[in-house]
Order: sequence, then structure tokens, then C-alpha cells
Amino acid sequence: MSAKVNIPRDLHAGLNLAEVGDGYEIRWPDDANIFHMTVGKHLGPATRDNPAMIFEDSAGVTHVQSFAQVDRAATNLAAQLRQLGYGRGSLIGLHTGQHPDTAIAHMAVCKLGGTAVTLSQLYGPDTLRHAMNDCALPVILTAADAWAPMRATARTDFPHLKHVLCRDPQGGDLDLAAAMDTDTPDFAPEYTGADDPALLMYTSGSTGKPKGILHGHRILAAYTPSINLFFNLAMEDAEAVYWSPSDWAWVGGLLDMLFPAWMAGRPIATSLERFTADYAYGFMSRQQVTHSFLAPTAIKRLAQKPDPRAVHDLALKVICTGGEALASETLNWAETKLKVVCNEFYGMTEVNHLIGNCAALYPRRPGSMGRAYPGHQVLLVDADGEEVADGEPGEVVTLQSSPTRFLGYLNNPEKTAEMVLGPYLRTHDLAVRDADGYFWYKGRSDDLIKSSGFRIGPAEIEECLLAHPGVAEAAVIGKPDADRGAIVKAVIKLKQGFVGDAALSEQLRAHVKTRLAGYKAPREFAYVDGFEMTSSGKINRRALREAEKAAQGDKS
Repeated sequence: MSAKVNIPRDLHAGLNLAEVGDGYEIRWPDDANIFHMTVGKHLGPATRDNPAMIFEDSAGVTHVQSFAQVDRAATNLAAQLRQLGYGRGSLIGLHTGQHPDTAIAHMAVCKLGGTAVTLSQLYGPDTLRHAMNDCALPVILTAADAWAPMRATARTDFPHLKHVLCRDPQGGDLDLAAAMDTDTPDFAPEYTGADDPALLMYTSGSTGKPKGILHGHRILAAYTPSINLFFNLAMEDAEAVYWSPSDWAWVGGLLDMLFPAWMAGRPIATSLERFTADYAYGFMSRQQVTHSFLAPTAIKRLAQKPDPRAVHDLALKVICTGGEALASETLNWAETKLKVVCNEFYGMTEVNHLIGNCAALYPRRPGSMGRAYPGHQVLLVDADGEEVADGEPGEVVTLQSSPTRFLGYLNNPEKTAEMVLGPYLRTHDLAVRDADGYFWYKGRSDDLIKSSGFRIGPAEIEECLLAHPGVAEAAVIGKPDADRGAIVKAVIKLKQGFVGDAALSEQLRAHVKTRLAGYKAPREFAYVDGFEMTSSGKINRRALREAEKAAQGDKS
């Protein structure tokens, strides 16, 4: 069982924690509701006019909305949706990207007693069609450019869809902006409780078609301790401004950034620009961003600028990161060059915030995932569900009663059942735990490379490669091989000034061999200008594996 993280007693109440035996329990009231945990907390006379939303438009003009203004717009939208026939239990699709419309709409759905269906604008038409039809979505809030590819065939492609609310409406669309600006004074909200559905989030579909993951309002209350820890117990800093390039349709952008900012009574900054390192540095400087969620891939791209503080007027203090393993080299750059606290955390959309770091409470160990967060019991088990010893690899599991567990997959009880292993919920992630309770990621069980009798996790090889001065990004996969079962292949994006030739390949092979082991050294290298990414911002290793299989099939 995981070593306990000690939390100062004066923090327990604010973190929803109660000491139980030799551990902690996360608690919340039965009527916990995302609205009341966020905007609703800040509508008193002292805080209602504080900034809640900072939006930088495409012309570079900044628009600020207060908590009171967000609440008014959300009430108006909820009233308009009720007039259209939607109410308690209704599914409301949000396809509005990182525009303020999305954040306001989430509050409106809470007031309506409905469930927000988070739909990424990064979805292609096929994925969007699957998600909307899977849940029989009756209404969608969207943007003109994002909806344009679907508009002509919407009647046949989306048989359940009755209403489209769109900013800058076209054809038969209803006007989303007008709905937010039309006062309806007699509207009475219908708030639902902790265990009622609040969010329906579709996975990025890295394995099979996207699955609808249902979360109740309690999810934000259950996240409260871990959110505070990975933001280093500094969420309510007086000058705090939150921002993330991560899509608000995903956990990282929504539950780890937008909602936490409003929990803390601080503004969320946003824009519709796609992430690049140059844009991110400029935006963070202009808006004086202090708190951010950045996926490891985004941090690696920022790290290609060696000394950003010398060039940009940054106020950045803390980065939380998750979604994939953070290399120790990247953490070192964040601390020494970007000069921020960088706390990694681990989990999955179905059951999240299991493991992580908090530099304010315990030291980080470069390359480690961190320790089990308070209120969570995290174990490593073998294929039979038996706990493995410290130092031995095992699958990360937690109890079925985990406070952050989802309500289930929509219309898919079989998939929900597949997550169960005895008393545990499975993650299919492999890790090793050391004697001090720190976990070390070893990769996905389906990413595991079986070569010449060795079981090789790609994550540590990728981290080792990233420590080489010429490597900007790396993905390691197993390439099918008739003799060995598979060989280790590294796909590399190089830093400027390096050439991907045979000499560099041999240098990288030796780099891994001397630091890890000979059998872990890549036998083959490929050099690319960039990677295909999943819609949640990770390198698409599945696409790389499939490309290898296809190439070998072509040769036969």
C-alpha cells in the first residue's frame, strides 16, 4: 500500500479531507454542484465584480467579464434552453472550443440541471458524428467555422439533433450570443446533486471508437485535494491568472484548469489561437499568467527556447502537468530555465488524480510520477491482481470505491466491467514503486515491447533519449520482427542544428545502452519533422505502430 502524504491539519477542511485511521478520506455534501463550487461561490458583494474571464480575440483585443457577468449570461442561456424544451437530465452539446461561450455554457447547464457533453473542435466529422449519435444528442452549442463542415448534411448525419445554437448563426441556426444577452428575470435554476450526471466526456479514441465517460458533480469536489496540491497550495494567490492551451473539452483544460480557476475566485485567460511556443510565451507575457496546465509535449516545445525569462516578461509561477510521463530533463529545464514549480500528476479520465507531486509538501524526484495523493489507495498488481513488491513492475490500480471514479461508460456496461479486476479499477499503465512510496512510470501495457524474451517499457527509453542534447521529441515503439518478436525502434524529432544520419543514430544507441541496458537500446531510428498528435495533445504512438505494420505488409 502507498506511503501516506502528510497534510497539515489546518488545511484539511479546505481540501475536503478527513483523517481516517492511517489515511485520509475525501468528503463532500450530497448537494455538491459544479456551479456552487465555482462561479456561485463568488457572487457576494465583495467578489461579484472581480474578473472571471479574460479573452484575447484574434485582433489582440482583451475582453474581461466579471463573475456577475458570467452568471447573468449563464442564467439567460439556461432560460433560453428551457424555453426550447430542455431541463433536468437533458444532454447539451458544447462544441465552442476555448471561447468564453464554453465556460458560460457549463454554468448554464448546471442551472438547467442538465449534462454537458464536451465535444472538441479538434474532432473530425466522423468522430463528431459518432459521439453525437452515440448519446442521441438533441441540441448543440457551436461556432460557425467549427460547424461549417457538418451543416450541409446535418439533417441526415445527426437524426436526433433538434437545435443548433451558434455564434454568428447561419441558415436555421439559433443565435447563441443573443441567447446569452436576453434577460429572463423569472428563470428559476434547478441544481442537481453530487451523484447526478454533470459531464459526458468522450475519450480521444486512441483505442477503438471514443467512449462516453459520465461524471457526476462530485468529481470536482473529489479533485479538490489533488488540484490544490499540484498547484502547490497556491491557488488563491492575489495575482493569480490561470491559462492552459489544453482543449476545454478534455479533463486537463476543463477540470484541471477552468473550473479550478473559478474555485479559487481567480480569472481564467483564454484565446482561440492554436498552441505554438512563440504564441504561448507572448500570451503568457501579455496576460501575466501565473498558473498553467501544460501537457509534457507542450513543455518540451517551450523548452526549445533555452532562456525564455531573458526574452519574455513572464509572471509564471507554477505548472501542473499530466497526460503522459514528464522526462526528468524537461523538469530540470522548467525549474532552472523557466524558473517555475512544475508538479506532475497522474490518472485517467475514468479515475483521476491518483498519484502526483506537491513541491510545497514533499520533494520531487526527477522522472518520478510522485506519490499517492491523499484520499487515494493506489497499488501495483500482477496479472492475477496480486500486489507486487517494491521495485517490481506492476499495473497501477485503485479501489473500485475511488472518490474520483466515473459513473460509467454511457450505453456500454461491458466496457465499464472491463475496468474491474477483483476489488480494483484498472488503468493498464505499468509502474514501479520505490521504498519511499514514489511511483515510476513504465508505459502502457499495450505499449509494452516484448523483444527476445525481454519486456521493455518505452517510457524510460524516451526519457533517456530526451536527455541527449540533439533530441527535441521522441517516441519509442516495438517494430515487428520475425526473429525477436519485436525490436525497439525510436522515432526522433531533432533540435535545430542536428542531422539524423547513421553517425547520430549510433551515438543515440550508445547513449541508451550505457545509461539503461544493451537490450533496451533502439536497433532502428527514424527522423521526422513532427509527430501526429492525438486530440488530447499526446504523440500518437498507435499511429506509429500501425504505420510499421502496414509498411511490413507492403514488403511481403
